[in-house]
Formats: sequence, C-alpha cells, structure tokens
Amino acid sequence: MEFILKSIKKKKIPINPAIVISNKPDAKGLKIAEKLGVNIEIIENKGFKNRWEYDKKVISILSKYGVTQKNGLVCLAGFMRIISPEFVKKYKNRIINIHPAMLPAFPGLDSQRQALEYGAKYSGCTVHFVDAGMDTGPVIIQATVKIKENDTEATLSKRILKEEHKIYPKAVELFARKKIKVSGRKTIIS
Repeated sequence: MEFILKSIKKKKIPINPAIVISNKPDAKGLKIAEKLGVNIEIIENKGFKNRWEYDKKVISILSKYGVTQKNGLVCLAGFMRIISPEFVKKYKNRIINIHPAMLPAFPGLDSQRQALEYGAKYSGCTVHFVDAGMDTGPVIIQATVKIKENDTEATLSKRILKEEHKIYPKAVELFARKKIKVSGRKTIIS
C-alpha cells in the first residue's frame, strides 16, 4: 500500500487514492495513509453476522468516498479477510490483490514455506484480479525470484517483498491507464 500511495503522490499513477480501510485499528498502514494525506476508516470484525454483512459496510464506506463499481479500484494490501462472493460480484474486475507466489502455484497462506518444502527452484509474486476463489483470479503481472539453497522463509519473503513493491504499483498504473482487458481467465496488457 505504501509503495502504491507513494507512486501516486509522485504522479507515476494517474489515480486518486480515496480511502484506506482496515479491520485492525493498530494497522501500520493507517499511519502511512494519514501521513500521505489519504482518508482512513476502521471497520473492526466484531458485530457482523457474516462476511457479506461486513462487506456491505465496506461498500458503504467505499461509496461514501466515491469508489463505485463503475469507477473504482479496490486494492487489497495486507487485508487478511476473505471477501464475500457478493462483494466480488459487485466489483468484478475492480479488486486486485498481491500474493507472494507465482500463482497458480502455492495459493493461500504460507506460500514461501510451501515453495521451500516443495523444492521449487523459483518463487515470486503475482498481482491478480480477485474472484470468488482463493488466489484464483486472472493474473495481471508477476515477478520471479530464484530460490537459493540456503533460503529460509524469512530470506525468501524479504526478496519477494522487494518485487511486490515494484509490481503492485505497476499493476495499479496499468489499470489506471486502462491498459488491462480481461478475457476469460486471461488478462491482455496493451
């Protein structure tokens, strides 16, 4: 999130950051967003019957700040909640996420550990559109990282994070410049 907001501030991405929403009041990203002049809202997990009830509250906040299904982009960055199918449907091809693996390999949690245990030679990160599955949406952009013989989860994660900081802002820029088209499972970058 920080690298996306800084890229926007440097005018590398022609988009207006309207709101940063967190479900954790102590999230580091809230302070970063405030420092960069972006509105923040906190919607804690408590008091909601299900995911859709929670997501309706998120949608109402997005709407309040002008982020709609027709003109908005929702970037997930450290948001560790599974989004309801209803939310995904409302914002179809307008929600993007980053995952620390070369999807479709190693979806879900602990991707770096999965890659190391599997004996993979390469890992990396993927920015993708969010669909109703877990890390299954159309891939927008990826970056590879060679796995070293002595890598640990921590060392691999650190190198992958450097690549995430490059490709997530790039994906947002491509979206903002209307350079991405989705055709079935594929994205076409023009």
